[in-house]
Amino acid sequence: MISPELLRRYPFFSFLTAEALREMAMITDDLEADEGTILFEMGTKAEALYFLLEGSVELHYIVVDEHEPDLRKDFLVGTISPGEIFGISAVIEPYTLTATAVIVEPSRLLQITAVRLRQLLDRDQDLAMRFLQKVNKATMERLQKTRVELAAATG
Repeated sequence: MISPELLRRYPFFSFLTAEALREMAMITDDLEADEGTILFEMGTKAEALYFLLEGSVELHYIVVDEHEPDLRKDFLVGTISPGEIFGISAVIEPYTLTATAVIVEPSRLLQITAVRLRQLLDRDQDLAMRFLQKVNKATMERLQKTRVELAAATG
């Protein structure tokens, strides 16, 4: 659990009421991670939604040949900067992660427990709508960045 005041500092959480801030803080932990830490892996169940406070995180998409599992290709698909969310599969069915997150410099982040977040959103439809609007916005921004990187790589 963290202080609601920590969430209040960041624009992503600005829409939350005092009660929603308190409830969100109760299901959130403040974590520190060292460079090289794999925070989560593609294809696994999303246990948390993350918000980066300090540091940097890379998202990787890993392709494995189904006939020769030793043949793997790792694609960097995005870099998370402070103030951004990631692990959004925690609130999008089927709740399976679509990338691997690697800490690239010592980082501080918030970890919001996925099951409890979904329960909170199920109880409060207005909160769910506003929260998912923020998640959708972040998703579209990340998709646009990925498109630009892909165009640059192939152009």
